Amino acid sequence: MAAVISPMLRRLALERATGALLREHGTLYLADGQVVHAESRVAPGPEVLLGPNALPGRTADGRAADGRTGDGSVGRGRPRRVGAGEWEICRLGAFYDAAFFALAPGSGPARFRYGEQAAGTAVPGAPPALRPVPAADVERETLRRRTLLDRVWPHPAVDTAPVVPRPVAPGRTVTARGRALLARADGVRTPAQLAVELRRPAFHTVLEVRRLAAAGLVETPPSPAPVPAPVPAERPPPFSPALTADAPDLALLRRVRDALEALP
Repeated sequence: MAAVISPMLRRLALERATGALLREHGTLYLADGQVVHAESRVAPGPEVLLGPNALPGRTADGRAADGRTGDGSVGRGRPRRVGAGEWEICRLGAFYDAAFFALAPGSGPARFRYGEQAAGTAVPGAPPALRPVPAADVERETLRRRTLLDRVWPHPAVDTAPVVPRPVAPGRTVTARGRALLARADGVRTPAQLAVELRRPAFHTVLEVRRLAAAGLVETPPSPAPVPAPVPAERPPPFSPALTADAPDLALLRRVRDALEALP
């Protein structure tokens, strides 16, 4: 690993550890030192991105993978079958999204629970679990995404703050993706909440918000004030014989005390 995003993740990979790495913004699950699952409350999973009724594969009667009926419409409430390739791409993207946010800098300590496995991640009819991903690949992709975000607009505060739109200047063109995001930005919802609303990957939403902020179409919150450097403790004054010339004779005082206590 050229850059170390998480020293603990590197150590666990070298140990070939199995368990759950819990961080402030998410959890990485490891098996034999490789990452097999990632969760983050910030990143929507495939079930959100593809819709609540999406299932991988084809229907039992051989209908097309998109689950359309004979008249070309999608039955309301019916399972919507998606191709295995689409499902796998979406699942892999959601995995790297969750890993990216799980490895984001945080104020809380990281913990590792040996032997713990992800629960409730299986989807009926889904392909087998995600192929294990080397921890080095997860860190490399995380670093690539961080670099991309900073190249677009080096202000991480917009990633978690409510998205506050600014007026679009006359004649200013906005992409369709940007217009959809601005239409739902109400100054209250964060990029993560808008990602769920739009059924878009969380990282792509954050990237679009940074692009809009760079274009002046979204407010950039002020950066937090730098933490002041700790003030060094005052050192005691250097020893000087002059300061102790008039110091009392402690041994003499003890003898006087003992004599007074011995009086009847």
